[in-house]
Amino acid sequence: MKKLSHYDKAGRARMVDVSAKAVTKRVAIAHAFVRIKRAVLKKLPQNPKGDPLEVARIAGISAAKRTSDLIPMCHPLMLSYVDVEMKIEPKGVRIRAKVMTTGPTGVEMEALTAASVAALTIYDMTKALDKGIEIQDVYLLAKTGGKSANFTRKAPTK
Repeated sequence: MKKLSHYDKAGRARMVDVSAKAVTKRVAIAHAFVRIKRAVLKKLPQNPKGDPLEVARIAGISAAKRTSDLIPMCHPLMLSYVDVEMKIEPKGVRIRAKVMTTGPTGVEMEALTAASVAALTIYDMTKALDKGIEIQDVYLLAKTGGKSANFTRKAPTK
């Protein structure tokens, strides 16, 4: 098993030194699902706070750019692209966040943060209609670039 890179020899948390790592194009895609009752989904277009999905999209993009402010050992990165897509489904809203950079470290945390904050924003904008909304299935779908192997989540077996 690999050792965790965010700890020094004494076991203290540390920021990883990426200065010797190759600068490569790096892409990460993350997922989240917001389970919402059908009646609440139907009311999304009439939300008096504005379009929850558009506000959540912008919140996700902003969050990706601020990830290093939220997660202590993340490096501040110059992101070259962030996109957050949402799709209304019968049981809720599916979120997909894609983040890209050219640099010495990956953007998995930025993609996961974008998907998570977009989901939280949907909850915030719709909680007056239902406090039972659930944020589910936050995970990395794929990542490319860098020294470690590319990763693509296998489709769940049913």
